[in-house]
Amino acid sequence: MRLALHTWGSPDAGKTALLIHGAMSSHGTWSGVAPELVARGYYVIAPDLRGHGDSSHADSYLTEDFAEDLVESLPKDTDVIIGHSLGARALLLAVDALAPERAVYSDPAWMMSGPAAVEQARMREFTPITKFVTVKQVQQLNPRWTAEDVATEWADFQVWDERVMDKIWRMHDINVPVPKIPSLVQIADPSRVVPPEYRPHLTGLGYTIRVVKGARHVIHRDDLDGFLASLDGWL
Repeated sequence: MRLALHTWGSPDAGKTALLIHGAMSSHGTWSGVAPELVARGYYVIAPDLRGHGDSSHADSYLTEDFAEDLVESLPKDTDVIIGHSLGARALLLAVDALAPERAVYSDPAWMMSGPAAVEQARMREFTPITKFVTVKQVQQLNPRWTAEDVATEWADFQVWDERVMDKIWRMHDINVPVPKIPSLVQIADPSRVVPPEYRPHLTGLGYTIRVVKGARHVIHRDDLDGFLASLDGWL
């Protein structure tokens, strides 16, 4: 599937960053991050995953589907790709074909068992009410988010395909490979999807680990400054 793409900055900037959102959201989740990258000399491209934002809904929402869409829709050989949660899960399968210089996986949804299963259950329970929550309720759930982030998330809830969660619920742990390029795993604190006992395994494979203290799962919205600081040397 060809995905809807959204851009910030100039194609002539000299560097390109790709930003891939997580479940229930859209490209709008990066509204705080993208201008910061543009200021650092990047042209920024962010897709809406299938079933989200301006992209089409589909009959299949396997991890492989999301990954194939990324390969079909995004440019190759870019400077950096950042994927969050479900976006990081899809990116792991697509990264070799996309061939960026560096990859960043922000609180990636690679684990579906153990502590991560608790988070999946919470999201599954929340799914049926996403079409009915108010802006005020979104703010209450995310007290550190900006008013723009809250409004964008509420709007994204109105258009995403709830069937995405049915497939996420059935996903298994990903067999994470040794990275072929410099790869950073950015972790919330506490993280419900990357438990502490799993981190030495990732380090052993060759991933760099950085924890953003006090930030919840959507690190870039919960603590934008901390998110950017953790990317020091990666942008």
